[in-house]
Amino acid sequence: MPEAPMDELRRNLLRLLPMLALAECAEAQDAAKVQPQSYRVALENDKLRVLDYNSRPGMGVCGNGMHSHPAHLTVVVSGGSVHIKTPDGKTVEQRDIPVGTVFWSEAETHTVENVSGSNMRTLIIELKTAKA
Repeated sequence: MPEAPMDELRRNLLRLLPMLALAECAEAQDAAKVQPQSYRVALENDKLRVLDYNSRPGMGVCGNGMHSHPAHLTVVVSGGSVHIKTPDGKTVEQRDIPVGTVFWSEAETHTVENVSGSNMRTLIIELKTAKA
């Protein structure tokens, strides 16, 4: 017997709940409060916040597990290699990222693992939006 439309809709919504909870939880988290052992607020004012992040081999490079960032600029202070995974399952390996690499990222959700044999350090610069 075919499934009723409401039952199918209910089943599909239940499948989405874990993803919605993860996205909401990740966006609501302040990295410096969630991971004070790895993040240090290097500078904060009404215009921006600079986070200094230290990562050991096998750990996250800019957070642990699936997490979210607002739009930000990243400066690589000590380079290495990373494995990146996005919520849709896509993966990318970036090898031998040199010290001094600077890049912009729009708001994103991902996991980034340090696959180097040494610590990595990055500065994450978040711009604050102007209040109306």
